[in-house]
Amino acid sequence: MPTGYVWEEIYGWHNTGNAAGASPAGLNAQPYEHFESADSKVRLASAIEVSGLSKKLKRIPAIQATVEDISLVHPKEYIDRIKRDSATPVGGDAGDGLSPFGTGSYEIALWAAGGAIAATKAVVSGEVTNAYALIRPPGHHARVETGMGFCIFANAAIAIRYAQKHLGVKRVAVLDWDVHHGNGTQSIFYADPNVLTISMHQDGLFPPDSGHVTEQGEGAGSGYAINVPLPAGSGNGAYLRALEEIAFPAIEKFKPELIVVCCGFDAAMTDPLGRMIVTATGYREMTAALMKVAQKVCGGKIVMTHEGGYSPTYVPFCGLAVIETLAGVETEMKDALAEFWDVLPDQKLHEWQEERIQGIKSKLKFLTEVAKG
Repeated sequence: MPTGYVWEEIYGWHNTGNAAGASPAGLNAQPYEHFESADSKVRLASAIEVSGLSKKLKRIPAIQATVEDISLVHPKEYIDRIKRDSATPVGGDAGDGLSPFGTGSYEIALWAAGGAIAATKAVVSGEVTNAYALIRPPGHHARVETGMGFCIFANAAIAIRYAQKHLGVKRVAVLDWDVHHGNGTQSIFYADPNVLTISMHQDGLFPPDSGHVTEQGEGAGSGYAINVPLPAGSGNGAYLRALEEIAFPAIEKFKPELIVVCCGFDAAMTDPLGRMIVTATGYREMTAALMKVAQKVCGGKIVMTHEGGYSPTYVPFCGLAVIETLAGVETEMKDALAEFWDVLPDQKLHEWQEERIQGIKSKLKFLTEVAKG
């Protein structure tokens, strides 16, 4: 079966406005553009077309999520606020002062959540083996009560709740390899033993004081939240080792019916908002390794939702690497910098990184149960 692909031009129309990166522009900071601009996503979509990869994928039309769908995660008061502010000439902010949106972004956010739902429906139904939803605005920082971190609605979480309610899916594993902690997704499922959340992120980066190893769930969900805060400077070797030692054993123990990946490319070499050095080759290897695990536990059912990644020139190569691997094809569009970046000394797994990974592993309740069981 083919790999599914969601992309709609309307995603590029989400307007984050005039900013100096993430700071308000004005006399204190020269106007520029917001970090979460359309550039990296539109350029990835363009690379998928120009490379010929699109011809190897099954295009999945996005649907616009309904208020009922969004309400599976977010309260009506929050949804109404986004809708009201989006209808004004100046737009609004999702909640933390760092997440601006313009006129019409409410409707675009519905399309983003709907794109995640459409991809999930296609995978669960067997229409496709796996799927990549290139959607915007992102979603993994959005909490139940508020958006934050450039996110408005919790796209992946909404799709998971939709699958649980409408598609007969019960157990879902979430793997988040965005460079920032997937705090929103974690908080939504923090007490839910049917959703295992795993976040691999740069230690202490964003949100502040979030993503600690000690955050492992509560109540019935105790143990079902896993955080892997990696040290700054981690590259392909450290990421693959963390997957092999922590994420994959946890997924195999959990035995999900579906794996959802919150796929951010901001752990990449040139990203302005992270200090990791993963390359397109690393993302390719991570995806291939995940697919082997997914084949064992859930028949290969993987849904990826696009999250961060703020390097317009490098995100397309990382995205191509992931989607080519999902589809089992290889295009002629190559990462020209791979010969320099893949052999950097810090791409290998260092002893101190191994010590950090093993230290994290030893503190995880869920993996302690794996060792005993």
